[in-house]
Amino acid sequence: MSNQQVVQRDIKRVWHPEPHQNSPIHTAAMVLEPGRTAEYDPFLLMAEDWFQQGTFDVHPHRGIETVTYVIEGKLQHYDNQAGNGELLPGDVQWMTAGRGVIHKEDPAPGECVHSLQLWVNLPREHKMTAPRYQNLRSQDMPVRREAGAVIRVFSGASAGIQADTKNHVPVTMVEITLEAGATVSQDLPGSYNGFLYVLQGRGVFGTQQVAAEQGQALQLAEADENADSEITISAIEPTRVLLYAGEPVREPVVAYGPFVMNTKAEIAQAIEDYQSGKFAQ
Repeated sequence: MSNQQVVQRDIKRVWHPEPHQNSPIHTAAMVLEPGRTAEYDPFLLMAEDWFQQGTFDVHPHRGIETVTYVIEGKLQHYDNQAGNGELLPGDVQWMTAGRGVIHKEDPAPGECVHSLQLWVNLPREHKMTAPRYQNLRSQDMPVRREAGAVIRVFSGASAGIQADTKNHVPVTMVEITLEAGATVSQDLPGSYNGFLYVLQGRGVFGTQQVAAEQGQALQLAEADENADSEITISAIEPTRVLLYAGEPVREPVVAYGPFVMNTKAEIAQAIEDYQSGKFAQ
């Protein structure tokens, strides 16, 4: 961060995503509801899922990145770009669909996976980029340590501790673990939109010390986009929080299922390309 004045972030709203049972083997809650792209930009949606093997079949994506954080269980993944592997609790998969990928995410046999999946919009210039996977192992991520606090940096930076994760859109993703009574601040560009999700514990957030607890989400209030900013978190009890924040894309969004483009014509082309087998090339 620069030497200019730092703006302290407040919390715009707090909510508790409501889980709904979609099938005997799948329960889901929408943390970020789709259709609010201008408000969440560059984020499109985030789902919290509890699911067993067989919930999600092979399916395509184009024009986005998916960021999957495993809370519990072992998640196996496969794709048509010769990628496969297994994610464990605390691991993240950063998948760039770009011009097109076909993949499948499935719990290991006998496992029930609890995960968070965020969709990040890609700007027009990167919609048709080459697909790629980045498997971000928890134990391999850079860590910032403060009194009573551990901040694991999955993307972006925290007080100068920088992840080498590749981004088409600037995104900060950190996992913040606090002992009871500890306080820490996370720095962000003032232009970033962002939110937090409380994985466990309870604490107070932002300038007005808004209270939140396990299972609740918090949206950051806007800041001066030309300033540096930070959000301060204090733990009332041992607490673990995920923070996601990113630079808005500010482009038209046209979505159709797993395809997110800028125009209806591009959506029609994505459907045609998928149906004609071009995603497999």
